[in-house]
Amino acid sequence: MKPDEKLVYMANQIAKFFAAQGEERAAHGVADHLQKYWDPDMRRDFLAAAAKDSSGLHAALNAALPLLQAANKP
Repeated sequence: MKPDEKLVYMANQIAKFFAAQGEERAAHGVADHLQKYWDPDMRRDFLAAAAKDSSGLHAALNAALPLLQAANKP
């Protein structure tokens, strides 16, 4: 598995966990988790991979992307 694929896989697992909380809470939960527990380089690489192809992202993760992008602007 390529590094980008691994990051997407891990982020999707997190999104699946939060999905039961409803779309809005799940999006905030995913974004908060990635912001708190992922290394800045991991977040940067994940956001770059998601920008290239977001077709494989869980719906909660897709909803969290704008929150993550806003929190990780240079």
